[in-house]
Amino acid sequence: MSLRVPLSAVRSFEAAARRRSFKAAAAELNLTASAVSHAIRKMEEALGVALFERAGQGVGLTPAGEALLEHVGRAFEELHRGLDLVAARGPQLLRLHCAPSFAAQWLTPRLARFLADHPGFEVRLAAGMDYARFTTDEFDADIVYGPPRGEGLVVVPLCTETVTPLCDPVRAARIRKPEDLLAHVLIQSDNKLVRWPLWFAQNDLPAPRPLGVRFDRSFLAIAAAADGLGVALESTLLAERELASGRLVAPLRGVARDVTYVGHHLVFPAGSRPRAPLRTFARWLVGELGIAKERAELG
Repeated sequence: MSLRVPLSAVRSFEAAARRRSFKAAAAELNLTASAVSHAIRKMEEALGVALFERAGQGVGLTPAGEALLEHVGRAFEELHRGLDLVAARGPQLLRLHCAPSFAAQWLTPRLARFLADHPGFEVRLAAGMDYARFTTDEFDADIVYGPPRGEGLVVVPLCTETVTPLCDPVRAARIRKPEDLLAHVLIQSDNKLVRWPLWFAQNDLPAPRPLGVRFDRSFLAIAAAADGLGVALESTLLAERELASGRLVAPLRGVARDVTYVGHHLVFPAGSRPRAPLRTFARWLVGELGIAKERAELG
């Protein structure tokens, strides 16, 4: 009997049954809802049994559909495991999109260790402020800055970041309290969620008029502060290398009230089983961020 039911129809059934929606299944499979509905109807005719109860915009499974889903679900899991097993014997390509400053300041310096710990992996990394478009199957995942946008995504919040004034050690010697910042050049970061007015408000001070230099990327603001251009309001996570080397210091850490927030998220398409390279990378990423947070707290 299975010979009379195309695998493509079984795939449409599995997606629609799991999502309880022809429309959601169509989006997952890059098909039209009518194509999914037609494939399932032909499958029902071939099997001689109704698989779905159609009511208005929604669909539900019949007892026969529930029974079939249990077997089909296990079959696709086995298929995915087999494909992953075969793929693991060759190069494992991770196609990743990432926010520019996170890519430059945090991720890229760690890629050598990731690749050393995972022989056979290849990483293709693209950085940009635009979010990845998963409909073209160009990327496996995106590390985004700010609230994720889009539907049908799995969203994994990354670690809580601390935002505090950062500057070179010479300048830091003249900054003892929040009011001292008013005598220094304050580097502006245009695309940050946490900016100087918020920090000053949190410390019960009026924010000065923005003057001096402005950047549209955190990694530029961090580099400028390390070179003595002024004081940057940046994440200690992104500036961890400069802080560890002593090129930057946080003169008001423990004195002023810093801003904490979850700035970055790992996102990837929902509804389909993540490829093996993405699952491996996600576990590694969460582990590395946990270590980085512990080091920052100890420091």
